[in-house]
Amino acid sequence: MKLLEVAMVGESQLQAKRPVSASLAGPYGHPFHPILVTVPIGAWVTSLVFDIASHVVNRPGFLTQASEWLIAVGVIGALLAAVVGFLDLFAIPGATPAFRTALVHMTLNLLVTVAYVVNFLWRYGDHTGGGSVAVGPFVLAALSVAVLGVSGYLGGKLAYRYGVRVADESTQAEGYAPDRGAHRSRSST
Repeated sequence: MKLLEVAMVGESQLQAKRPVSASLAGPYGHPFHPILVTVPIGAWVTSLVFDIASHVVNRPGFLTQASEWLIAVGVIGALLAAVVGFLDLFAIPGATPAFRTALVHMTLNLLVTVAYVVNFLWRYGDHTGGGSVAVGPFVLAALSVAVLGVSGYLGGKLAYRYGVRVADESTQAEGYAPDRGAHRSRSST
């Protein structure tokens, strides 16, 4: 019985690590989703920094407007990352801890994206007074970044614990095999 379970787990891992229809999601061992998520994360965290700074400087209008547009850039980036993330999700076998984690990760990311769409619409064009960001949008942004952090933790768990779309161990071992010429060059110095 145990041998059958190990064989099934090995097959599930192979399916998640080498998905058949994942060429759009990136080449084997180098998925696009982790690269694309840096756009919304960077944009949204920076927009929160600008929101905070808008309460510190004398003329914060440029910061509130920049924050608004960073939110828009983040939403566009999140939608692109979500498309590729869906392809990664469908490569994970159902009824597994990795799949359940991926569903929670996806749900949190979609909630954060919707929250930022709402935040953008709440702020849009509200630069008449040139003042700092209002309390409501500021709190929504801070909560959204906190939820984004939880989702990022789960994304890290998918990659680093479960190895979703990560090269298998034998492929990884290639990076740790000593170079044949490296020993000679080190000993000659």
